[in-house]
Amino acid sequence: MAVDVVSAGPQLAEREVSTSTRDRRWPPLVPLVIVGLFVACALFSPLLAPQSPIEGTLTDRLRPPIGMAGGTLDHLLGTDRQGRDTLSRLIFGARISLSVSLLGILITGTFGTLVGLIAGFRGGWLDGLLMRIVDISLSLPGILVALLLAVVFKPSFANVVLVIAFVLWPSYARLVRGEALSLKHQDFVALARVAGCSNFTIMRRHILPNVAPSILVLATLHVGFVIVLEAALSFLGVGIPPPTPSWGVMVADGRGLIEQAWWISILPGVAILVTVISLNILGDWVRDRLDPKLRAV
Repeated sequence: MAVDVVSAGPQLAEREVSTSTRDRRWPPLVPLVIVGLFVACALFSPLLAPQSPIEGTLTDRLRPPIGMAGGTLDHLLGTDRQGRDTLSRLIFGARISLSVSLLGILITGTFGTLVGLIAGFRGGWLDGLLMRIVDISLSLPGILVALLLAVVFKPSFANVVLVIAFVLWPSYARLVRGEALSLKHQDFVALARVAGCSNFTIMRRHILPNVAPSILVLATLHVGFVIVLEAALSFLGVGIPPPTPSWGVMVADGRGLIEQAWWISILPGVAILVTVISLNILGDWVRDRLDPKLRAV
């Protein structure tokens, strides 16, 4: 009997490893569904929203969600102090969050990747200069930069994207610079030099494709952070200006009515919490799938 148990040990271990590997192959279902709903609301918000997100009637102001005394089917999640439908504003707020995330990360990733490639591949005094600029950027708090920009510029969508780009580009620059420092000493780079390839060609054809998975993982993990940052800026009044439906603006609108009309602030806060947690879980899954070191483990 003891021999059978001992012999069955390796088989059980292999079965557990294969099961865990198969579980990691597919993304987690619940976060995937939540993110899918978030993207669907952002893309098809005019079709999904039952009411106008910026127009309301004072006769319907501060109506509670359905199921509470005074709730109606016309406003399933209630209304705010201007009588605007909360559900419609939540759906359109997803569009703002997704637009800010995609545009901000695209600009940030492009600029940071370019700086990191040049610093890591060229090295020398140029690398030192660019990395000192990165250190200075990392030392400045993003909220302070947002407040300073709000003094110079009016709160706007472009202002939010500018703040996101300023806050996040050093992360991409440091990541790509470290990868480039390692890759430029590989044999395929030396062979490319022997073949007569220019520095630009080597960076574009040989270095950039090898750092692309790391950039994608970092961008995926940054989506949730950007949503929280945009909501924080809008809450402070330096982000998306009202009456544009933004989750941060909605939280700020209801902070003075939290006891009388809790749904105005609580529901967008829950939307931010659930969406960001789901995006972070999916980001971890993408990292497990694309990171060569984790895949080897």
